[in-house]
Amino acid sequence: MAPNPLVRLQGISKVFPGGIVGLDAVDLDIASGEFLTLLGPSGCGKTTSLRVIAGFESPSSGTVLLDGRDITALWPFDRPVNTVFQDYALFPHMNVAENVGFGLSLRKLAGAEQTKRVRAALDMVGLADKLGARVSELSGGQRQRVALARAIVCEPRVLLLDEPLSALDAHLREQMQVELKRLQARLGTTFVMVTHDQTEALSISDRIVVMNKGRIEQIAPPATLYDRPATRFVASFIGTMNLLQSRFVGRDGERLRFAAGELPLEASSDSGETPTAGDTRTIGVRPEDFLAANEAAEGTAPARVSGVVFHGRTLRLHAELGQGTPIVIDAPRQAEGFQFSVGDVAHISLRRGANCPMLPG
Repeated sequence: MAPNPLVRLQGISKVFPGGIVGLDAVDLDIASGEFLTLLGPSGCGKTTSLRVIAGFESPSSGTVLLDGRDITALWPFDRPVNTVFQDYALFPHMNVAENVGFGLSLRKLAGAEQTKRVRAALDMVGLADKLGARVSELSGGQRQRVALARAIVCEPRVLLLDEPLSALDAHLREQMQVELKRLQARLGTTFVMVTHDQTEALSISDRIVVMNKGRIEQIAPPATLYDRPATRFVASFIGTMNLLQSRFVGRDGERLRFAAGELPLEASSDSGETPTAGDTRTIGVRPEDFLAANEAAEGTAPARVSGVVFHGRTLRLHAELGQGTPIVIDAPRQAEGFQFSVGDVAHISLRRGANCPMLPG
């Protein structure tokens, strides 16, 4: 664990009625000023973790610390934490300024100071011209910004975001990802976001916590998660990964040599393990790390194409390697000689320098 985290979850477990385990002894440190994302499928425990930090959910066991202070038993309104909800939870009978200033009015802040801070918060999210507008007059993106302004106007130590972009269309969602990251960098506030969208998490997070069945599978920056997944679950959940059962052939310096049927592979091992010759391991290969050619050559293996999917600048081939092992290959559409149809045989090889992790289990 980090020496001086802003937020620390120690041994947090949550068991719901009926014995349903929401969280199972979760330990997590969140640094001051970072953008941390809790990522995983439905039911993995990410939203429960967020609610425990906010105080909306009491853990069955464990401790929540903020700046070293135990806040486990504090009510939500006694914590220096604010939440932006999935549905924004704006008051329809109030205008934009009233919505943003609602939390300040509860603190009985002087009118002039309240007005100043509301204007500053709206200016920060680009809505300074919407002070008197009704919520019903705003677009989805504008409502999301109002919810953000309402959350930051009280200057929380931690801002929690519960799937804040899920109601937006794809184009606006991408725009708001950029805005969220810009806002977090400008404020220097700790952001903790929940999402099931891996692309969103990879785009804007400093670190990502991948959760599964109430436990943490891996905590790492986006590039590390993508290049060096620690478990089979992370490998299959983050992006697309081919998981190939491969036979260990030998070692070449730092590289471990394997064979998936006829296909030679090279892999890396973060654990430092060197298998025994003939041992079988799971090797992860990203679709972009495969090369496909029309002609056989040394170091290639045949794969029969079962599907071709247009992905803009790339084509994705779905194919079967050897004895029916399914694989996915991505290649630039303009690549010379890259023309395949269903039923064709593609000759597959590994891109030189590809980082293929050897996965446990």
